[in-house]
Amino acid sequence: MASSRGSFLSGRIGAALRLTLSVAVLALLWVWLDGATILRRFVAAQPGWVALAILGVQAQTIASAWRWRLTAEALGRPLTMGRAVREYYVAGLLNMTLPGGVAGDAARIARGRDADGWRAAAAPVVVERLAGQIAMWLLASLGLALSPLMLGAPVWVAVAGAVAAAGGAGGAVLGARRAGGGVRGLLHRAWVADGAWRAQVVLSPAIAASYVAVFILCARALGHELPLGAALTVVPLTLLAMTLPLSVGGWGLREGAAAALWPLAGLMAADGVAAAALYGLVCLAGALPGAVFLWSRPA
Repeated sequence: MASSRGSFLSGRIGAALRLTLSVAVLALLWVWLDGATILRRFVAAQPGWVALAILGVQAQTIASAWRWRLTAEALGRPLTMGRAVREYYVAGLLNMTLPGGVAGDAARIARGRDADGWRAAAAPVVVERLAGQIAMWLLASLGLALSPLMLGAPVWVAVAGAVAAAGGAGGAVLGARRAGGGVRGLLHRAWVADGAWRAQVVLSPAIAASYVAVFILCARALGHELPLGAALTVVPLTLLAMTLPLSVGGWGLREGAAAALWPLAGLMAADGVAAAALYGLVCLAGALPGAVFLWSRPA
């Protein structure tokens, strides 16, 4: 009983700290960059581009659900496309509104639990989420490696990107070797066996690229046509910041990263913050269909 109460309090404290961090960073940016100016940029956003960005969120949700379905089936957990899409909408809504950024994944596991237990339900979710994180991380590493050519960044930045990519690849291989046979088996079945790699090498990079594309559309809605260099470097790194489980829906971290990174591409920090904030609102709007499915039983 005491242990359960301690976990509950710890969870509430962690959630409060993440909310505090999000609010504090956003407040700091508001004061530092003149929040009124950022607000005026929002008011002037072009609805057509915003609508297109929201449609982009629908496409990436469906593609992500498809990756989850393929992963689940490869691991012996049949999943219909309809259910995968509905549950992914629920997950997206929860990830955008609750602290930590993983509440939606926990919901996918809990709502998919059956007689086989939670471990069987968790495996496809964890493996699918891992594929997405790796793809985004590789995209950001590629951006770092290309930054001297695209943005005129120092060569050491490119070296850091190459080291990050090589280190990550080596770490993944080493981790797979040291992992138990069960984990290696899961990854092999989901990503390699029976031609699974064909779908993975197409879907995961495409989904990662779609996040960048939605961000670019948000910037375009505010009147900024991002050059190719910024699209391949600054945007992936900005998006990678929001994957850290330290905030609520990435708020604060995403905008802070944009404020720090966009000037490296010759862009104004305030414009980066405005685009990042609009991206957050677009993702939230795109995930709203999840509210319809949240209180229904998975079918």
